[in-house]
Amino acid sequence: MADTAGRTWGGTTLSDRRAARREQLLAAGLDLLGTGGTAAVSVRAVCRKAKLTERYFYENFADREALVLAVYEQVGAQAHQALVDAVAAAPASATERAEAAVTAFVELMLDDPRKGRVLLIAPLTDPTLSRRGVELLPAFAALIREQLPTSADELDREMTAVGLVGALTNLFVAHLEGTMTVPRQRLVAHCVHLLSRASLTPRPR
Repeated sequence: MADTAGRTWGGTTLSDRRAARREQLLAAGLDLLGTGGTAAVSVRAVCRKAKLTERYFYENFADREALVLAVYEQVGAQAHQALVDAVAAAPASATERAEAAVTAFVELMLDDPRKGRVLLIAPLTDPTLSRRGVELLPAFAALIREQLPTSADELDREMTAVGLVGALTNLFVAHLEGTMTVPRQRLVAHCVHLLSRASLTPRPR
């Protein structure tokens, strides 16, 4: 059978069009999940939002849960990369690295609140995302752990990192849900304070 994936119609290949449809579906899923929560996401709603038929949905995703998970993982990957890039480009001091990381995370999560809700709030009500969130936690904790003093006990560094992930997550959830009203600058300053204190204060062995 001839391979049609590389053939060109209207200047684009079949593979290009498939990739574009997948991005349309992911964008629709992000919008629905990030504004209406998991209850708003159905195959029909996603297709209607993306202006595509269900045929194209199932060309890319096995079911609704597969789409939701793909949206979540896409946002999670963006958040992780934003933090890695921010820390890598920041000056050497712990406070400056913390400020760069927090600012990058705030820009991603709050400038587009849909992404914040997908990454931080949707897992609270969607079992599939809850399980995946637990699996992703070590990757985010590792980013914090790497910035903690090596003079501290390794187990203490691990516990501190996991605790900070939980604390920061709850702060952002409260802000996104509107249960805590705080100016962005104050939120950033508080998060930086938490991270820099942990980075500058070695714990006893």
